[in-house]
Amino acid sequence: MRHGTRLGVDVGSVRIGVARSDPSGLLAVPVETVPRGRGDVDRIAAIAAEYDAVEALVGLPASLSGREGPAAAAAREFAAAVAARLDPLPVRLVDERLSTVSAEASLRASGVKGRDRRKVVDQAAAVVLLQTALDAERSTGRPLGEIVQVTR
Repeated sequence: MRHGTRLGVDVGSVRIGVARSDPSGLLAVPVETVPRGRGDVDRIAAIAAEYDAVEALVGLPASLSGREGPAAAAAREFAAAVAARLDPLPVRLVDERLSTVSAEASLRASGVKGRDRRKVVDQAAAVVLLQTALDAERSTGRPLGEIVQVTR
């Protein structure tokens, strides 16, 4: 397992959930929810700098069949902007199918009510996608996801 803090980024149309790992890559924890829009990429970059991240993993929403729709295209575009801003830090796109569903179920089971759940579900989804990637890397020895190429 590579050493260093990783960021997990769950991109939504309104909010972006951000999670981070511990430096050993064992555990993902929530960081914050960033409003989508002006300054969002800069805030992700500031979080990466604050935690001295070695890479960022951006969720790629695909349908259960694996097809990519408008949400996946938006996630790819956001990941490209993050990659350009964080360069030379690697940014990876990671399949996030069902991460929000899993996060919602977990929060509901914990007794978090509707309005409160909406405030943190994006962070919880970022934790789910990051933890999945960490666990996959630990079991295979290879990082999960596809590298986002920076276009100049």
